[in-house]
Amino acid sequence: MLRLPGLIDIHVHMREPGATHKEDWDSGSAAALAGGFTIILAMPNTNPPITDEETFQAALQLAQQKARCDFGQYLGANADNAQKIVPLARQSAGLKMYLDQTYGPLRLEDMRQWMEHFERWPLDRPIVAHADGRSLAAVILIAQIFDRPVHLAHVSKAEEMMVIRKAKERGLKVTCEVTPHHLFLSEEDIPRLGAGRSEVRPRLNTPADQKCLWENIDIIDCFATDHAPHTLSEKDSSNPPPGFPGLETALPLLLSAVADGKLTIADLVLRLYTNPKRIFNLPDQADTWIEVDENQRWVIQARDTFTRCGWTPFEGRSVQGKINRVVLRGKTVYEEGKVLAQPGYGQSIRHVG
Repeated sequence: MLRLPGLIDIHVHMREPGATHKEDWDSGSAAALAGGFTIILAMPNTNPPITDEETFQAALQLAQQKARCDFGQYLGANADNAQKIVPLARQSAGLKMYLDQTYGPLRLEDMRQWMEHFERWPLDRPIVAHADGRSLAAVILIAQIFDRPVHLAHVSKAEEMMVIRKAKERGLKVTCEVTPHHLFLSEEDIPRLGAGRSEVRPRLNTPADQKCLWENIDIIDCFATDHAPHTLSEKDSSNPPPGFPGLETALPLLLSAVADGKLTIADLVLRLYTNPKRIFNLPDQADTWIEVDENQRWVIQARDTFTRCGWTPFEGRSVQGKINRVVLRGKTVYEEGKVLAQPGYGQSIRHVG
């Protein structure tokens, strides 16, 4: 068996509070362990959104009661909370700024609002930006003005990769993530998936964009799933919400790329453990690792998953590399298809004394 450190997913949506019919901390953290992730960081665009002390503490309490793996919770930036949320920063995974389309009232329309958050948010807690196209270039500029790092979520376009490359070459404090679904799916998969089931933000890219992601793996700091579950009835409706489940398919897809010679195991550890831990200032997890049979071939089937949404865009895909065992803080929490950790075993990654 190949032994790897417990993986870290810096971008997940647990759907709690407000949409537990498609995921909650119990089912989502079970899916995380089944995917080899021992730390997950949850986004704040819930219902209600997590933007103040009341909503933040309520979200943490839900996670503490239900999570089977370790966790962190982002705070969401809005137009008038830049000063109010600073006292909560030490307990948070970081600050999420939505600069383009999102669910709920979190989009920041005015760059003056961006600047206030960049000015006030503590330097030892990351800022993550949902920014596409020109917004991505603009937020890199704002970060440079305030001389602080910014992490760019789910980069998917060739033009964005080229901007990030140039920014890194100039020494700017920018890091980025790419999702497995943007690496392994493109708009050519839409007819097979169907219009509703292929809805995701950012949208599935062109084959040329997809090729550019692979050609620029060296500047991608993290792989992050953007696990965003919705039920099949929602995806197949006349108004399908965007998002894919991804926690349980990420590592097998990436291990298959290793088997195909497109990545190395060192590439995976760097982007699923070392860089996320460094960029997000995450603590060590003592006696924590995963065991993988890197040679086992199998077929992805939604019926075998733990996510409550009950489907995957990778249904029927043959992959190589299967997780056999996950150990978290010395305890076997997943083994041979069974999640053994109980709800509440997970701990917050921000221990505040």
